[in-house]
Amino acid sequence: MLSRVAENLYWTARYIERAEDTARLVSVNSHLLLDLPHHTALGWSTLIDIMGCESRFDERYDRRTEKNVLHFLCVERDNPGSILSSLASARENLRTTRDVVSREIWEQINELYLDVREQSDAGLSPRRRDGFLKRVIRGCQTVTGLIEGTLSYTATRCFIELGRNLERADMTTRIIDVRSGNLLPKDPEELRPFENLQWMSVLKSLTGYQMYRQQVRLRVRGPDVLRFLLQDRHFPRAVARSLESLSWELQSLPRHDRALAAVALVRAEVLEADVQSLARSPDDLHDFIDELQIGFNNIHDAIATTYFARFDDVPRAVTAEAEEDEED
Repeated sequence: MLSRVAENLYWTARYIERAEDTARLVSVNSHLLLDLPHHTALGWSTLIDIMGCESRFDERYDRRTEKNVLHFLCVERDNPGSILSSLASARENLRTTRDVVSREIWEQINELYLDVREQSDAGLSPRRRDGFLKRVIRGCQTVTGLIEGTLSYTATRCFIELGRNLERADMTTRIIDVRSGNLLPKDPEELRPFENLQWMSVLKSLTGYQMYRQQVRLRVRGPDVLRFLLQDRHFPRAVARSLESLSWELQSLPRHDRALAAVALVRAEVLEADVQSLARSPDDLHDFIDELQIGFNNIHDAIATTYFARFDDVPRAVTAEAEEDEED
């Protein structure tokens, strides 16, 4: 496989996963705020922190209001991490390499992007928000299902899985970092009556609430949620499981030693973490997540330098204006 094709497939999967996770995060946050008292510190600002785009947002908006945050994360064309931009980038990356995937995969990604762009042009009102987010989530899930059901187990599928699992691990740690910081306030009594609701929102952001209840069989508690999302080897969006899937995929590729070693290092750090201690200290948890983020960057660097002809520190993003509509 050409390195250019491998790179495009890798980024297509990352952008699709990013769009889905962003939609889930916005949806769950909307419902959580309905259950919390108005005076609580939680709000829309934390979503900007989760996505790591504070400076880009602050360049464009004066305040982190609900309207501004939603526009920025959902349909802002100048934000490469928005849902619309992520889908545009996924579509463009796949457009030039669609001969290596099934026609159904290309058609679904193309249709999803065009649908989301049409809705964004019409405006994202509060009344239409829920339907918009559900459309994105279901569309991305359909893409994932088509990949699972139509692609042979070749290098094409391998690079897609590498991109998806690395993005999942990255998003899971971002949600844990910011949400857990809010769940462990300086004043322990400040949000205690709503602690379970907030931890449930963390799980629901990652569609893990039902699986958590089946696996843990206890009420929702911070240390148990952290252990489940970091170290569980069965839940698809848990960090340990995503890293294990990365290892499996890399073993099928040649020259995998460097990337496999980078994955093994981060995976060992996750499995050996003292979750009880991390749950008691927001600062320690934040530092731990920072270390994992550095590890994810090292994994990406190893994959990119080994398999891709061109490597940039910043992910390649294609804005919605940079391409013409392609109805095929």
